Amino acid sequence: MNQPKRPSFPARLGPPSAQNAVRPVVRPAGNAAPRSAAPMPAPRGVGLDSAAVRSRMVQRLAASGISSTAVLQAMGSVERHLFVDTALVNQAYEDTSLPIGLAQTISKPSVVARMIELLLGAEGARGGLGRVLEIGTGCGYQAAVLGRVAREVYSIERLRGLHEKARNNLRPLRLTNVHLIFGDGMVGYAQGAPYAGIIAAAGGDAVPAAWCDQLAVGGRLVAPMVQSNGQQILLVIDKTPYGFNETVLEAVNFVPLKSGIA
Repeated sequence: MNQPKRPSFPARLGPPSAQNAVRPVVRPAGNAAPRSAAPMPAPRGVGLDSAAVRSRMVQRLAASGISSTAVLQAMGSVERHLFVDTALVNQAYEDTSLPIGLAQTISKPSVVARMIELLLGAEGARGGLGRVLEIGTGCGYQAAVLGRVAREVYSIERLRGLHEKARNNLRPLRLTNVHLIFGDGMVGYAQGAPYAGIIAAAGGDAVPAAWCDQLAVGGRLVAPMVQSNGQQILLVIDKTPYGFNETVLEAVNFVPLKSGIA
């Protein structure tokens, strides 16, 4: 089994470039005053429309039952359209999962918000999340949201192509508290343990023992798990001084949990 490498920290670059470039000025012949060219319509969810569309997404999340102010603010601050392919930006703020390559997907906004709110509901997180381990970085969207509600985030991805994509997506955001690791998520990341929260974006037949070992007492693990009937459910595990408490929640649909790197 391959051991995860040490975290590769996003490079500190300048602030991201503006979404709307300055439009060219058309200068007519003669002494007529210059006039601006007609504005080009921007795709829905991009540029100046992004904040408004995100605000509507947050309103829908609140209406669906997400009540954590910290989660709603984080969801409203992260531009989801920056984490999907250009051809899919019009769907970026819809409540749907989208392909990100290598047979993987970016989770629905409602699922991201739900799982992070569950993490924040842990006894050890009542004063705010400390160190969090994310299993399955994907394109980096959930890591960006976690970075706004947790003191420190370690996110591990087994597919090199997605690990690099996440680095490129996150680098302009300059989230110095988010550390990306290329490695086998099933073994976790012992160097950063213990974790106040562990969140997984893939579901297997059982929760790996390494995750439970790396969870701090008072911490919470939120992950999908496949039941004996083949259905995936959302599982919450709380680690207490006396053992583990498990809570089975709603049905979910995540990609399969796999070991190794590729």
